[in-house]
Amino acid sequence: MDRTAGAAAPGFEVLGEASNGVDALAVVERLDPDVVLMDLRMPGGGGVAAIAELTRRGARSQVLVLTTYDTDSDTLPAIEAGATGYLLKDAPREELFAAVRAAADGRGVLSPAVASRLMTRVRTPAAGLAGTSLSAREREVLVLVARGTTNREIAAELFISEATVKTHLTHIFAKLDAKDRAAAVAVGYDRGILG
Repeated sequence: MDRTAGAAAPGFEVLGEASNGVDALAVVERLDPDVVLMDLRMPGGGGVAAIAELTRRGARSQVLVLTTYDTDSDTLPAIEAGATGYLLKDAPREELFAAVRAAADGRGVLSPAVASRLMTRVRTPAAGLAGTSLSAREREVLVLVARGTTNREIAAELFISEATVKTHLTHIFAKLDAKDRAAAVAVGYDRGILG
C-alpha cells in the first residue's frame, strides 16, 4: 500500500502506510480506509495477492493500483483480483486525486494508456495475444507446469495466489494457442521457450 500522495490536498487524509502486501492487509483491517493505494511489486507479499485477499475478506475499501508497471501481465490480474482502478505512478497529481475520489465513489479508473491497451485487447483478443512472447513470469509458470507442478505448488513457489496462477495459465494458453497444460508444454518445447 503506497500512500505517497494525500494530506496536502483538501478532503484527503492519509490513515496509514504499509511496506508490503501482508502489512497492507493488517492496516486495512485496522483502519478501514475508503481507498487503498496499492503497489503491485513489494517485498514480502505482492499487491495482486493482497488485493485478492481484501476482496475475499469483503473489505469495504476500494483499491486503486498505483504502480510503475503497465503490462498486460500486471494489469489484468490486478483488475481480476478486485482493483477498482489502475494508474501509473507518473500520473499528474490532479489525475491521482481525481482517481482517488472516483474510486471512493466506487467508479472504475484506468490510466489512458492502460485503458487504450485493454480496449484493443478486448476488441481483438486473439490478435492481441496469439504469437506474442511470454512474460518472464509466464515463462516461470510454464517451466513449473512442464515439471508437473500443480497450481497450488506453483502459487507457493512463486509467492502468488492460485487465482493468479490460473490467470497466467490463461494468458499462456492464449499466447501459445494451446488448449491445455500439455499442449502449452509441447508448444513451449517446439518454440524453444522450454529447454
